Amino acid sequence: MDKSSLKVAVIDMNNGAPNQGMRGIQEILSRFGKEHHINLSFDIFDLRQKGEIPGLEYDAYISSGGPGSPIASKGEQWENDFFNLLNEIEAFNLNNEDRKKYAFLICHSFQLACRKFELGNVTERRSNAFGIFPITLTADGEKEQIFEGITNPFFSVDSRDWQVIEPDFAAFEAKGAKLLAIEKERKHVDLERCMMSIRFTDEIIGTQFHPEADPIGMKMYLLQDEKKKAIIDLHGEQKYLDMLNSLDDPTRIVLTQSVILPNFLNKAIGNLQEA
Repeated sequence: MDKSSLKVAVIDMNNGAPNQGMRGIQEILSRFGKEHHINLSFDIFDLRQKGEIPGLEYDAYISSGGPGSPIASKGEQWENDFFNLLNEIEAFNLNNEDRKKYAFLICHSFQLACRKFELGNVTERRSNAFGIFPITLTADGEKEQIFEGITNPFFSVDSRDWQVIEPDFAAFEAKGAKLLAIEKERKHVDLERCMMSIRFTDEIIGTQFHPEADPIGMKMYLLQDEKKKAIIDLHGEQKYLDMLNSLDDPTRIVLTQSVILPNFLNKAIGNLQEA
């Protein structure tokens, strides 16, 4: 094993739908390799559309968000393959003391894992959530290595029709999982707050939000008539303008994109170097 190299599998959950997330992930990976002077290589697996799934030859796995219901796919081959991969990563880590494999699950992938591990209620939202919103770290989240360098609350891109609510803390304890972040409290809205990040195991972590999102991709979304209307209808024109104006704010999604996935990759490369 070359200690100055990192081999990453990127699982594309977008099912052929156009998105900016995959570009964001690839740019973070390329930048990380250059900044840390390591040989970082990655392969992309189009899971939902083509049935492609990586094996265990990778050091780290990043699984993207994607459209559609995280419940309707129950029993489909691609979902079974995804869950089998998570099982294989867990089994590998249990049987290897010195070398571990890491996984980061985003949005749709996060929801699927919550359903697999039965950590909460995966439910459809009353309306689509889309925009840049504050996210609150829990006490465990404030101690979490992945969030080192982030503020509390911090800002990220949220884009979902589904969510995971009503955490089953008995299941969390049995699994050894930790709830790291939750949706901003809205005192005037009587709704359960969504779980925004969970550490499933010491090596597998997930987020409901999009840590790969950058100002370029977000601006492209915000300028679409459909997205603009949805945000204004839900939050008002001033909130929409605030989102646009915040895109280049170094304390908002620029910070989130520069901290979370790079911290995940740092942990993976650090593990290899220790091994």
